[in-house]
Amino acid sequence: MRDTVQIHVTADLPIRVRALTYANRAEIRFGKAFPVVLLVDFDAIAVLGKQLEEAGTALSAATRTNHGDETPDTTD
Repeated sequence: MRDTVQIHVTADLPIRVRALTYANRAEIRFGKAFPVVLLVDFDAIAVLGKQLEEAGTALSAATRTNHGDETPDTTD
């Protein structure tokens, strides 16, 4: 079994971000009652943003070309 935590981020999921200047990182909280917290070092913020942008671009392209006829690719 993999040692991972999976959360499903939707458009209506509360997301709060704050800079932890004393630790040189950002805290991203997903959810309210029992939030999942992602801590991102300052040097990794740009990398995370770029990867999310690339994923969004790939999803947009797949939406335009795939009309449900193909199984989507999965990545690890």
